[in-house]
Amino acid sequence: MGKDKKKEEAVFLRKKITLLRAFSLLIGSMVGSGIFISPKGVLKNSGTVGFSLVVWFACGLLSMFGALCYAELGTRITKSGGHYIYILETLGPLPSFLFLWAEFFAIRPANSAVVSLAFGRYLLEPFFAPCAAPVPAVKLVSLLGYYAVLTLNSWSVSWSARLQTALSIVKLLALALIIVPGMMLLAQGHTENFQDAFDKQSLVPDKLPLAFYAGMFAYSGWFQTSFVREELVRPERNIPLAVIVSVITVIVGYMLTNVSYYTVLGTQDVLASPAVAVSFVQRACRSLISVVPVLVALSCFGTMNGGILTFSRTLFVASREGQWPPLFSMIHIRRHTPLPAVMLMFPLVTTMVCIGDIYHLMNFFSFSRWLFIGLATLGLIVHRCRHPELQSPFKVPLFIPVSFTIICLFTVAMSFYSDPVNISIGCTMVLSGFPVYYLVIHRQMSNRCRSLLYYVTQKLQLLLEVVQQEIKTY
Repeated sequence: MGKDKKKEEAVFLRKKITLLRAFSLLIGSMVGSGIFISPKGVLKNSGTVGFSLVVWFACGLLSMFGALCYAELGTRITKSGGHYIYILETLGPLPSFLFLWAEFFAIRPANSAVVSLAFGRYLLEPFFAPCAAPVPAVKLVSLLGYYAVLTLNSWSVSWSARLQTALSIVKLLALALIIVPGMMLLAQGHTENFQDAFDKQSLVPDKLPLAFYAGMFAYSGWFQTSFVREELVRPERNIPLAVIVSVITVIVGYMLTNVSYYTVLGTQDVLASPAVAVSFVQRACRSLISVVPVLVALSCFGTMNGGILTFSRTLFVASREGQWPPLFSMIHIRRHTPLPAVMLMFPLVTTMVCIGDIYHLMNFFSFSRWLFIGLATLGLIVHRCRHPELQSPFKVPLFIPVSFTIICLFTVAMSFYSDPVNISIGCTMVLSGFPVYYLVIHRQMSNRCRSLLYYVTQKLQLLLEVVQQEIKTY
């Protein structure tokens, strides 16, 4: 009895994510701003309605391959941390630190900024229709939404998980309100926008990587359970189950949503629309004109929540592994949340929301993200070769990680031709981690620097009321 009470009072991250919450986390992370933003990016870079639908399905299939690889990695490697811990455990400390460096300074803040800006735009859209909402107002509302989610994740893991479950239902409802009217119009014979759907003259092959980036951005989130592996109930069973069901659900939902968009809106309408879902409702079902933007905004809110919940665990694990300052592996003594890790993204996301544009940000972070996801699945192949004796409870056929890795790395290489400026910036950001790794991580710090870091950590620890985890959870 005394042992149970001692464990109850101990400071550590509890297993509070059930199968339903894992499913909600995946649905809530995938169905966000992407399906309401990306149709424009996919169509613009694929050229026609037909090719854009092919890209959407291919992105879904590719996401399923990646999700299955991550499900196996999640059963082989018992630590939280997602991409970071998989690269660290399979390819070593240097590539894992480069991922962490790029993720913190480029990938994650840019991703959060994109979703936050979509949240602000859709929430304000009904108040300013038919005009576009003023940019300063959109950015202010975007930041307020992000700060609300940040506060919730600092306060309680249970409440942020409950919010994710509720908002995943809202997300599916938002998709249904687009799918049902579109399918009804299609059944009535409105197929004029699908004429010449595969006009090869409109296809620009060197732009296809950007179309894939836009599509994969909409599906991104299939890897989220790997970030909270230590907090999952029965992870060996629940990770594969949640991944397979959620990705199939999203593929079907996205394909039907895009067909609905194109049933109502022509190619030029989609390309000219600042908010595709709003333009769809204005044409198809005007009675929902004030409802759908709010549902989409709530959908984006859920994606922000999932992003903060998971990335804070990457910083937490990186700190525990000695590649990030020790403060960020500490947990609030009463709330049992990784408070310092949750709060750290605040300044960078604020900066990117203030200065960023959605489509440039999307290309900027996509290069780095898919490079490291490709490396993580390469790590699965390496791990299998190194540990043939390891019996994983979930195992995918070898061609899945091989083909997924090749496609990821090929798309990354091709993107240099498609958008050299933004991709070069992303590449520079990754490479800038090399000197930092060798100066700070590889070499031991001087005693003076170590003493200063210890002093600052101690003061912040008292201010934030955080301590190191007291029970091992992996």
